[in-house]
Amino acid sequence: MKAHTRESQATMTPQKSLQFLKEGNIRFQNNLKANRNLLEQVNDTSDGQFPFATILSCIDSRVSAELVFDQGLGDIFSVRIAGNFVNEDILGSMEFACKIAGTKLIVVLGHTSCGAIKGACDDAKLGNLTKMLGKIKPAVNAVKLPENPKLRNSGNIEFVDAVAQVNVQLAIDNIRRDSPVLKEMETNGDIMVVGAMYNINTGEVTFM
Repeated sequence: MKAHTRESQATMTPQKSLQFLKEGNIRFQNNLKANRNLLEQVNDTSDGQFPFATILSCIDSRVSAELVFDQGLGDIFSVRIAGNFVNEDILGSMEFACKIAGTKLIVVLGHTSCGAIKGACDDAKLGNLTKMLGKIKPAVNAVKLPENPKLRNSGNIEFVDAVAQVNVQLAIDNIRRDSPVLKEMETNGDIMVVGAMYNINTGEVTFM
């Protein structure tokens, strides 16, 4: 499989880009990697890059977007931060990726058993981590059940995963609210913004 070129990127639509990722995740789940020569792709992308998707995911070592979607060099922009939330720096990166570099799809990818989500659920305090986890607290507060405070912590994995899903949706809401550039592109059909959850037990990505 060759690296994307300006010509192949131009043929990609938001829907086709999403389908590429879905097919890649199926290959990943079945341990059937696409045939790529990565060193050849290094050479092919040395004069430019033409990725088709931008993926915001967690820094979790088990959730590498390139691997779980079976993509090669030059295929995707990968933005990673604990808890996969957005701030103005990440929004600026996404605006570059879509408006300037031509990607057709933004995926906010959460995952099960997320450590950052667990920290926010437990109201963890540690240096700069405290302020970072504060950006995830709105998702914790948005999940109303269970009401019992003793069940609203990292020991309740169903609660943790429910918060992770809400956190993905809130990130998408923030993209649309805080980036007029991306909002306009989505309204015009130039890009699509979608959420997804990666299951660390099965390797499956479920799109929301």
